[in-house]
Amino acid sequence: MGAIVPSDANGRRPIHSADGQNVRVTITAADRERIRRRYPPKRLSAAAVAVLGLVILALIGYVIWVASHKANPPVSGRIDAFSVVSGNELKATLAIDRPDPAQPVKCFLVVQAVSYERVGERWVEIPPGTERVTQVEVSLRTFKRGTAVTVDSCGPS
Repeated sequence: MGAIVPSDANGRRPIHSADGQNVRVTITAADRERIRRRYPPKRLSAAAVAVLGLVILALIGYVIWVASHKANPPVSGRIDAFSVVSGNELKATLAIDRPDPAQPVKCFLVVQAVSYERVGERWVEIPPGTERVTQVEVSLRTFKRGTAVTVDSCGPS
């Protein structure tokens, strides 16, 4: 067993002896009390941690459920091409993808100007068809020159 190393003026004990060897450091009751006050006990009980874990797990499940349903909408629409006919009119090719071609679809198209303001909009109704993917030519009137056409929403009518 090593020799007891005296404390310095501040009450600290060196961890190395004069020859560079590690010295066994003993912790006193005062040291334990100081450490206990410095590091308070855990604030959450095991039950609280378990409940918090279940809530987080439920939220993750909900997010996965919502993401899977929004990722596979019943009907989707997109603009394949568009052209500016005049300062007040655009023509667009709207492609509709629907699992059941016998179901009618209603889509809302928006025309934007170069300043990103809405300069035209139109509801387009697509009747039942025979193909899963249907392309429809649409004419859109605007009150200002349009530079972009987007599908705002599409769904069964």
